[in-house]
Amino acid sequence: MSPQPPDSGRQIWMFTQMLRIRTFEERVKRAFTDHPGVIRGHTHLADGAEGSIVGALSHFREGDAALSTYRCHGYPLVLGTDPKAMMAEIFGRAGGLCKGLGGSMHLTDVKHGFLGTSGIVGAGIPHAAGAAWAAQIRRKGNVVLSFFGDGASKQGAFHETLNIASLWKLPVIFLCQNNHFAECTRYADGTTVAHIADRAASYSMRGVTVDGNDPEAMWQASREAVARARAGEGPTLLEALTFRFMGHYFGDPGAYIPKDEYAAALARDPMPATKAAVLQTKAASEADLETMARDINAQIDDAVKFAADSSPPEPDEINRDIYAPGAPA
Repeated sequence: MSPQPPDSGRQIWMFTQMLRIRTFEERVKRAFTDHPGVIRGHTHLADGAEGSIVGALSHFREGDAALSTYRCHGYPLVLGTDPKAMMAEIFGRAGGLCKGLGGSMHLTDVKHGFLGTSGIVGAGIPHAAGAAWAAQIRRKGNVVLSFFGDGASKQGAFHETLNIASLWKLPVIFLCQNNHFAECTRYADGTTVAHIADRAASYSMRGVTVDGNDPEAMWQASREAVARARAGEGPTLLEALTFRFMGHYFGDPGAYIPKDEYAAALARDPMPATKAAVLQTKAASEADLETMARDINAQIDDAVKFAADSSPPEPDEINRDIYAPGAPA
């Protein structure tokens, strides 16, 4: 498939979605100060990886599905999930996506094609293969995108799933967001191959390494992978090189990241570069982008207010959705 840049409308859409993710993550951080004690458990943020998320999901269509790692706020936002329901879930409120029972690490919105996450590293990879098998059986040309980090590429579930996905030519794109650290272990200290995409050759699968901070590069790489999957040509392993601007979880000081390396990563922040590209192609003006930013800020502010004003689940909610109706407890 020949290289083809996204049109102006798609450029604006990608920047808008990236800005929504960045704004949402910033509000989640602020919530720890403005609403102390409300967000429980670990919260993993994706600021810095917006380009890899948005570029990859640009070719998503109705009937497709996506699953992700627990660094999961950005995916449902791009797929159309209500930010209010997302923020309420992170706050542990009854109006959340999962009635406040899942929290930040377990967002799920099947209605919008987001089949969920797992707190177990690499656990969503075989789930994605199962969803892809179902898509293959239905024969409607749908695909599944599986997002995970570089640490997951060392799990047995990764290798077993790539093997069976290649054997059965499942319509799945395995997208590894390589942010160079598996929790606090540097990539080179835990992996022998130069690129995770190199592992694809072991399973007779197409492997591609792409600049994850460049949404247009991700758009092109994802376009080709999705087209191959829809055509019945099997899976692709995409490796998106990116970085996380927070530690592994909110509150992790990231002392294991050398200061010069962190500074260099900040200099490659995908947000300013993407904004500059939109302005350079005249897809939108500076005034247009300022209006867009105000609208997104207001939307996310409303989401935080909705979450803060919502009620927590009733105590008896813990006993629901466990047994089938009529089954003995």
